[in-house]
Amino acid sequence: MEWSGDARLAAGTEAAWYLETAFTPGAHLGTVYDDPTTPVVVTGIEEVTTLRLPSGRLVVDAPWHDDESLEYERGLPTRPPRELAVRIPPGAYRVEIAWTAGPYEFFGQHFDGVACAATRLCVSDEPVAGWEMGLGVDDDIDRLQPGERIGFASDANVGCFADAGAWTALAAPFRTYVDGGPVPRNSERLPSWCERVADESHRADLVTFTAESGGVVWLGRTRAGDVAAVVVTSGLPGAKA
Repeated sequence: MEWSGDARLAAGTEAAWYLETAFTPGAHLGTVYDDPTTPVVVTGIEEVTTLRLPSGRLVVDAPWHDDESLEYERGLPTRPPRELAVRIPPGAYRVEIAWTAGPYEFFGQHFDGVACAATRLCVSDEPVAGWEMGLGVDDDIDRLQPGERIGFASDANVGCFADAGAWTALAAPFRTYVDGGPVPRNSERLPSWCERVADESHRADLVTFTAESGGVVWLGRTRAGDVAAVVVTSGLPGAKA
């Protein structure tokens, strides 16, 4: 029996096209703002690292929120991260970034217009049959308004994939401050301004990526309904066509 998702979460025609096209090198994702003659081109897919997810519970959220810094320093509880409601088989998965370029001129200066189109956690190599927004464990689908996008916010334009079972340890390096300033993190620096924090007691990871003001989380489902990919985008068209 083929998978049939909830229509309230389904990606519209434009959003589904974007999600497929963003990971197709050489494809055009529209044109440069205010210049319809210059295309925005997908220049390549970069494999950043591998994420270990032993619990099968995936967090897609900002690794920290500025308004929680004081609570954390005082030892007070902070709000839980945005954990997806869907479960993923425990394992290790590739993290990839789709890059685009759209050259433009601004006040006489020329820029290459390189940008991140989307970030993807590759769960399997099975073809994606359909896309839907990824609900969090605390999201109520019955309160979702038509055309509403759901995802996470980020004060610092940073998002992350992380194992929910090891979240406290994995997020701790991002929440350490002295006299109001952040302490240098003991993290692995990855390409494209990404970072990786490992918790060897759980054999779990957290991997950061660029997410302007946050992002919308999308699940790529196979015909059987299994999750083949988890994709994060910023500034993407809404859920409905």
